[in-house]
Order: sequence, then C-alpha cells, then structure tokens
Amino acid sequence: MFGGEFTSIVRFKDLENSEFPVSDDEADKIMRIVLPIGGNVLIANDVPESMGRVNEDENRSKIAVAAESQAEADKIFAGLSVGGAVEMPMSESPWGTYFAMFRDKFGIEWTVEFDPIRDGQA
Repeated sequence: MFGGEFTSIVRFKDLENSEFPVSDDEADKIMRIVLPIGGNVLIANDVPESMGRVNEDENRSKIAVAAESQAEADKIFAGLSVGGAVEMPMSESPWGTYFAMFRDKFGIEWTVEFDPIRDGQA
C-alpha cells in the first residue's frame, strides 16, 4: 500500500544474549521493523508471549518523531514525557540509533529517535 522498502528489520534473536534469552518459537518474531513513508516512518513490532498477555495498552499505534540531532531528541523527550510513563529512556538503541519510548500524561504513546547514519552525522 505505501510502497518502498523496509530500512530496518530486527528480530528478537538478533538481540539475544545472556541477559536477554530468546526461545526458539519467538526467535523470528519482529522486535522492530521500519518502513519510510515520505519524511516519516511506520514502525511495528510483535509482542512475544514471554512478555505476558497482550492488551490494548501494549498493542496500540505510536507516534514516531525523527529528530534532526541528539540535542533535539533530548529536548522533545524531556518536554513530552513529563508526567507520563517512560518505557525506554533516551539512550543508544540495539539497532544503532538514539531512541526513547514512552506514554505521555494523556496516554498517547511516542517514540523519539535520532539516527546519526541517516542524518550523515556518524
């Protein structure tokens, strides 16, 4: 429908280590998949059974913001996450970007990300 090609596909098995074991039946599930759409991206993931029962709060759409710098990502995160619940604070992600995920004080889910490679700053 949107056309284009996925720029990132990370499976749970790609992140497996001694602190994050992955069962054989969940190894090929998607941790993160990214499809560029114009100047934005569509991001999706599976929720493995090992993470517990899936409910509306874990299976909703998120608003993804692509920052132009690490400083801008920090500023956006600091402003939008106040009074909310942070799932992943701003830090280096397993897929090589500077990333955060949270729910704001109104219950809206967000990701904020800076990709130094995409933006030519790596």
